[in-house]
Amino acid sequence: MGSVQIVTTILAAAITAVAVWLAVRAVMKMTAVIRLGQPAPERFSDKGARTRTMLVETAGHTRMLKWGVVGAAHWFVMVGFIVLSLLVLEAYFEVVTPTGGLPIIGHWTVFGLATEIITVLGLIGIVVLMVIRLRNRPTRPGGRSRFTGSTMWQGYFVEWIVLLVLIFGLLIRGFKVATDHFEYPLWATPVSHAVGAVLPDWSDGASVAALIKIAISMTWLIIISLNVTMGVAWHRFLAFPNIFFKREPAKPAGSGLGALRPMTSQGKPLDFEEADPEKDQFGVAHVEQFSWKGLLDFSTCTECGRCQSQCPAWNTGKPLSPKLLVLSLRDHAYAKAPYLLAGGGKDLTGEEKATQAQLAHLDVLALAEADKPLIGTAEEGGVIDPDVLWSCTTCGACVEQCPVDIEHVDHIVDMRRYQVLIESSFPSEAGVMLRNLENKGNPWGAPQNTREDWTKGLDFEVPRVGEVDDFEYLFWVGCAGAFEDRAKKTTRAVATLLNEAGVKFAILGEGETCSGDPARRIGNEFVFQMLAQQNVETLNEAFEGRDKTKRKIVATCPHCFNTLGNEYGQLGGEFEVVHHTQLLAHLVATGKLTPVQPVDGGVTYHDPCYLGRHNRIFAAPREVLGDSIAGDLTEMPRNSERSFCCGAGGARMWMEEKIGKRINVDRVEEAMATGAKTVAVGCPFCSTMLNDGVNGKGAGEQVEVIDVASVLLRSVKPEQPQGGKETAPIGG
Repeated sequence: MGSVQIVTTILAAAITAVAVWLAVRAVMKMTAVIRLGQPAPERFSDKGARTRTMLVETAGHTRMLKWGVVGAAHWFVMVGFIVLSLLVLEAYFEVVTPTGGLPIIGHWTVFGLATEIITVLGLIGIVVLMVIRLRNRPTRPGGRSRFTGSTMWQGYFVEWIVLLVLIFGLLIRGFKVATDHFEYPLWATPVSHAVGAVLPDWSDGASVAALIKIAISMTWLIIISLNVTMGVAWHRFLAFPNIFFKREPAKPAGSGLGALRPMTSQGKPLDFEEADPEKDQFGVAHVEQFSWKGLLDFSTCTECGRCQSQCPAWNTGKPLSPKLLVLSLRDHAYAKAPYLLAGGGKDLTGEEKATQAQLAHLDVLALAEADKPLIGTAEEGGVIDPDVLWSCTTCGACVEQCPVDIEHVDHIVDMRRYQVLIESSFPSEAGVMLRNLENKGNPWGAPQNTREDWTKGLDFEVPRVGEVDDFEYLFWVGCAGAFEDRAKKTTRAVATLLNEAGVKFAILGEGETCSGDPARRIGNEFVFQMLAQQNVETLNEAFEGRDKTKRKIVATCPHCFNTLGNEYGQLGGEFEVVHHTQLLAHLVATGKLTPVQPVDGGVTYHDPCYLGRHNRIFAAPREVLGDSIAGDLTEMPRNSERSFCCGAGGARMWMEEKIGKRINVDRVEEAMATGAKTVAVGCPFCSTMLNDGVNGKGAGEQVEVIDVASVLLRSVKPEQPQGGKETAPIGG
């Protein structure tokens, strides 16, 4: 060992010791903060499926590759980070001697070939990512970026570190080539040999380059250890457990889609018959009341902004960005952590749990953070502004796009639950809807004895459950389908088509009440459970004696479809629920319905969020339209899992849109730009919102918004009325 190697060895050991010590301290701090969250015992179920999903999503990069070039570049960088960590380890041998290498595998030609390929592809990948970040920087001309609100220096820092580590890895190899100490042949490592051809014959070059490589790597570790909220770096480690502990690992996409998490207290579902607000947690009032998985979510966010770029609220000038909401919760959690770890916190009655002695030594900033309300305006010092909380449509675009499986919608609804149930704080216009649900069993407040009015004028009898026992499908009409004028046309169309196809079905009529979707999404879990339990009892009675495979329900509203199929199981209601487009597609495919006259004029299809993104039903409505129209379906740029919300979900149907551009107008402009004369939908909420948008644009005579079922009916029975001008909805 020469004098240079003595120096490089000492310096490498010193900076590594500091970095490792700081990293251990940082990991302990992060673990302590995450453990502050509430229990979530369900996250430990089905470890086999969780492991498989985690490996598929990380190694296969299934979520990231949806972004094409970005995903491919990120995959090469990720693989480079993991595999080339061996070359960082090898650098510790090279600071000791310039001819050093990894024991055993360090001399294998296949190892040299593999690391050469990964190094080159990693270099290409990181340069691509750097260019993309620069081209999408928030300060660029042309508006807001998905990186708006991200801590940009951290992204630049991480990318430059990766680039420099890869470059110095090649320099080490180059110096070994130049001094004729390289283990691998030219054919396996051509780039390393090319670098070595231009480097001087410097015997200590490999050791010095190895020291610099170690210093760069350990500087990165030191910086991220001093910044535990640096998600752009920490996600490299936290993504694995965050994906592993996702809500439903068997789901093909974001596991936070479809059903909401039930309301829990201390990790157990809340029973409203026994719940006590002074003993049980009602929603989330303080950051530590999120589950530990929630706190892990916040810590894992990489600030990539994919959720933000897809969010309908953000894209129409509203203050909600799913990314910025998560970052605000993350920063608040870590700033408040010293106070919480010292024993501080409020009990469920609002009393301080810690003694003055426990809090005496705390930094004033931690105490100030502890006093911030979780939900509050800027004047109140709130962490999350009420306008942010209530702008969410629960469309799930954020969850769909997040590459590390953050469950934004669950967290938003948990905060809403506390605001509604305990604080009674929510947009005033939604109060009418909630009162109607409690008193009338539907959000419009229509009389219950008019639920069957849609059947009047049909040329066949619509059977009721109780009057007939021999039915295959229970037709869940839904509140919109029973009371809203546009949706009633869809209800009549579906009933006519089922009758035409010879499908035996029956309705509940006045025995049906609201599924509870708007109550649950606004945060009123109490009203949801009241309605849902009533419906579960009614449905179980209707299907009495049948096993689940014969307890079939067809629904025209994706919100009802989602609630009955995905959430009623939480309350003892196990049913096989299909959307009407699925059943109609099956009836056409089996020849029970035959389109005879294609609909002309061009058709585009709007994917409802709760049918498409939340439940992965993309093909069925397109199959129905494909059989019913002349020519090909014209797709909007944002379609399928990236469909843009109509603006009505999350109970926004009953809340005035006062900030920014109206979401439905944005979507209508996209639909009209296709040139299609018909906008087909599969949801009554979407029908209302897009119709209002078309009329608002003054295009009601040129563009028609109708349900997929109505398109099919016109093709199957051309003599059916074409609909004419739409009438205003009840309460609309």
